[in-house]
Amino acid sequence: MPTLTPDSAPGPAPVRAMRPTRSLADPSDGQLAVLLLLPAALLLGLIVVYPIGRLLYNAFFDIRLSGVDAVPAFVGLRNFIDVLHDPDFWNATRNTLLIAAITVPGAFLVGLPLALLANMPFKLRWPIRLALLMPWALPLAFSGLIFAWFFNTDYGIVNDILRRLGFAPVSFLLMPGWAFAAVCLTTIWKTSSFVALILLAGLQTIPRSLYEAAEVDGASKWQQFRYITLPMLVPSIVVAMIFRTITALQTFDIPFTMTHGGPGNSTMTLAMLINTTTIDYLDVGYGSAQAAFMFLISLAISVFYLRFVRGGGDK
Repeated sequence: MPTLTPDSAPGPAPVRAMRPTRSLADPSDGQLAVLLLLPAALLLGLIVVYPIGRLLYNAFFDIRLSGVDAVPAFVGLRNFIDVLHDPDFWNATRNTLLIAAITVPGAFLVGLPLALLANMPFKLRWPIRLALLMPWALPLAFSGLIFAWFFNTDYGIVNDILRRLGFAPVSFLLMPGWAFAAVCLTTIWKTSSFVALILLAGLQTIPRSLYEAAEVDGASKWQQFRYITLPMLVPSIVVAMIFRTITALQTFDIPFTMTHGGPGNSTMTLAMLINTTTIDYLDVGYGSAQAAFMFLISLAISVFYLRFVRGGGDK
């Protein structure tokens, strides 16, 4: 047998360092992150994930609350197929998309000059900024009632002005084209202040030194606006457009209080149709299928915006 010398004798086995266990009183970075995010995750699941999951679940059932012995029955995709063949759904979808296509750019075109005016360097800026807050602070239904009075045929202020100018009064809310235009005008007035406030916040982040350098180089006010203000304001514009588009697809209060979807169904939106189906007709299953399509439309447009933002950030 080979003999072991003191130099070749094996030493003691290395001892692995034991990781100290952390308690909730002294959490690690990962544990602290989980603890901080857990309340938000629970709240998100409670007010977003569960309602959407319940909505999609109800869409596969025939749930009618109009009968005493009504029992939910599984119908598979029948509700979704019926929605696709429903002319009222396509009419409401067309109205909703058209309102969004008109009011979102309209709110931007009105809100941008208001934001530029509120950002001008003069001392009495607070009345302008206060004026921006007032339309945004008013409830949507209250704004709809105000403009319904403005456009009333008999005692509205718009027809009163027309009479004083020698013109015949117009039944704005009783004619499809005029009623739709009145709803869009009211929505633009209500939402342009929100867009202006977001753009105003973006304007205040632009360094003043950029404008001073442009003035030294002889740039005009239009050139400063085109090559400094607009490019620096793109992130704020995108954020404002995302929020405005999503809320435009959910338009309910203003057309409901002004026209109740009429005359006919000319101002009926998806949100109003879903409310009529579920609240008036008590058809929860079919209304859930309609709401599922509305959710898919909002999701598709949101993904488009996010891809646009990501594409702009990669450039």
